[in-house]
Amino acid sequence: MRDRRAANLARLRDETFDVLIVGGGINGAGIARDLMLRGGGFRVALLDKGHFSSGTSGRNSQLIHGGLRYLKYFDFQLVAEALRERATLLKIAPGLVWPLEFLIPCYSMFDRYFYGAGLMLYDALAGRHAVGHHHTLDLGKLRRLEPGLADEGLRAGLTFFDCGVNSARLVIENILDAESFGSCVVNHVEARQTESGILATDRFSGETFPVRAKRTIDATGAWSTGGPLRLVRGSHLIFPKIQSGTEAISYFDEQGRIVFLIPWGERRQMTLVGTTDVDHNGSPDDVHISEGETEYLTGIVRRLFPEYRGEPVSSYSALRPLIAEEGRSATSTSREHRIWQTPDGVLHIAGGKYTTYRAMSEELVDGLLPDLAPGRNLPCRTAETPIPVAAVPDDEAARVRMAVEREFARRLEDVIYVSTYWGYERPLEREWLTPIAREMGELLGWDAAEVEAELTRVLARRGVH
Repeated sequence: MRDRRAANLARLRDETFDVLIVGGGINGAGIARDLMLRGGGFRVALLDKGHFSSGTSGRNSQLIHGGLRYLKYFDFQLVAEALRERATLLKIAPGLVWPLEFLIPCYSMFDRYFYGAGLMLYDALAGRHAVGHHHTLDLGKLRRLEPGLADEGLRAGLTFFDCGVNSARLVIENILDAESFGSCVVNHVEARQTESGILATDRFSGETFPVRAKRTIDATGAWSTGGPLRLVRGSHLIFPKIQSGTEAISYFDEQGRIVFLIPWGERRQMTLVGTTDVDHNGSPDDVHISEGETEYLTGIVRRLFPEYRGEPVSSYSALRPLIAEEGRSATSTSREHRIWQTPDGVLHIAGGKYTTYRAMSEELVDGLLPDLAPGRNLPCRTAETPIPVAAVPDDEAARVRMAVEREFARRLEDVIYVSTYWGYERPLEREWLTPIAREMGELLGWDAAEVEAELTRVLARRGVH
């Protein structure tokens, strides 16, 4: 096996770069690809202290959407931008982004007309970028579609369209496309800002070395220390399939918070339920669902589908790095993004929505170009250039090989939580994990002790994601 990670690590150690991007989530991935597609011959490096997309970007609600709930906060510009970007991503990332129908069950006539008015505005803001238009279902059609929904108070249903996405794979494919144009991408390397510059540490060998770059971009999200961020935890539960149909369900609770029940899994055999909005005051490296969040999300499921008896198979949580605002709750804090420079010359990007990552990357690179390429006209090309997507094999061993050889997976969790979501689709058990660990071991030269160490590390996470 040609070890591309080792080759890129050597480049990171030996070369001088125009731009160093720290953070391999969706923003870092989008910036790297944008820079490489500009055609400026830029030398770009991207690194992450874990695996690419192993943080917030790979553990969200798996949606590309306009943000229907932001309408009540009058964030019309944010919603309109997200709807435009939804259409763009549907065009440039076929196979990773797909149209998804949603159902809003209405338990009062007020809900029917209130949310119906909101969907009319949503359709209007989408304009020519609409994926589909909303419709009203009478009680008979609604009960035929979802016979398991709670009957009491049910008046009608509303349907509309947004998009689903495999969030982790979209990040990976952006990064691999950037690499194909010459960028140096390395995972499991931690960067540390010092007075003399950036020091990088390979988390496998422990080697520390300086990285030479003219400009540094902090795209670390919740791990950023460059500004006043509000870290809000969003948690999800994964259940055996709940709804009867293929649509997702949007439910608004008494406080107006929206919870999604989304068809999920490689065969859509599961339902992803989320998300929550809880302020997080601990370390960004220690994020997991609380008992209260579990009770809240499970309670929504039981309320909507009182005859359903399934229990959660797994969970995951991640932090949204929002721009801090006085006097606003975790739910109402704006999802607008911010780009700023600190006195040490580091350029930071935070806030925003996964859906708008491409536009955010374009804005940052546009602002950087006068410094990198003064006087040159290098337009953004990401809105019209498709992201190449590799075919995913059905065979498990072939999928593991693809993760290791193509996608830089170097730990067992890289395969089961990023290259695939297998670790969320079934309880963590040694029986099914062992063949995957052994396959990785054969590819990466692990001995029996290293295989066992990988298994032990993953099994220790049972119940905590």
